[in-house]
Amino acid sequence: MRAIEDIALKELIPQRPPFIMIDRLVSSDKVYSVTELEVRPDNLFVDNGRMSASGLVENIAQTCAARIGYINLNSGETVKIGVIGSISNLNIASTPKVGEHIVTTIQLLEEVFQVTLVEAMVKSGEEELARCNMKIALTDIDSKD
Repeated sequence: MRAIEDIALKELIPQRPPFIMIDRLVSSDKVYSVTELEVRPDNLFVDNGRMSASGLVENIAQTCAARIGYINLNSGETVKIGVIGSISNLNIASTPKVGEHIVTTIQLLEEVFQVTLVEAMVKSGEEELARCNMKIALTDIDSKD
């Protein structure tokens, strides 16, 4: 099994600059995965010094992608492209400012065939910024295609 710190982010997720909304995968096991992001002024989802709610949702989706990519790489499989199937119970309490460091945690709730349901939470320090349930459906398309 390859250690997380030995894997470049571009190996884990299909997104490429400037559309990357996570800086690194911090940890991942069968149930939980954690990513980090520093909100920068050149981020596509930053306007007037704050990341938008859409940026937080994409950050959650890319955390899911990093989890699946990590599992696939350690299983000797290729990383597949996933799509958001649904978002429920979305609560955006606040959006982060440029310079803030956010930590996103997803908890696996259910995995059936190629569909994964997670509960996600985004925090800045101790402040909860966002929470939702997200369903991701994996396609058969390799991320390198």
